[in-house]
This record gives sequence, C-alpha cells and structure tokens, in this order.
Amino acid sequence: MFLTEIEKMSIIERLQAMEELWDSLCKEEEIESPEWHKDILKERKKKIEKGDAEYISLEDLKGIRHR
Repeated sequence: MFLTEIEKMSIIERLQAMEELWDSLCKEEEIESPEWHKDILKERKKKIEKGDAEYISLEDLKGIRHR
C-alpha cells in the first residue's frame, strides 16, 4: 500500500487499518526495542536514582503541547 492510497482512505478506515497493524504487531513474540531507546531509558533511570530527574504535571504537559 502506498501513501497516496492511504491518503484516499477515510479517517475511520485509516484508524481501523492502524488498529489492525497494531494488533498484528502485538502478536509478534520477538519485537526488540532499538538500542537508542534502551540508552534513553538507562539515562532516565540514572537521573531518577541521582535525584536529578525533573517532573511536570499532566496539566503543564498539556499546556506545553498546545503552544
């Protein structure tokens, strides 16, 4: 399927296709996270353990997202 075909689909059809793709991926047993993702998680864990992690509220996050 090409992007041009996807763009012709309705929003409902695209959402249904995404759900079907997600369901098919969830059935896979050996989906490995990429190395860069593991590195980010390690860094975040170090910050939390050192007490250097900064947190914001969900409301603040929503405000940032809408700027």
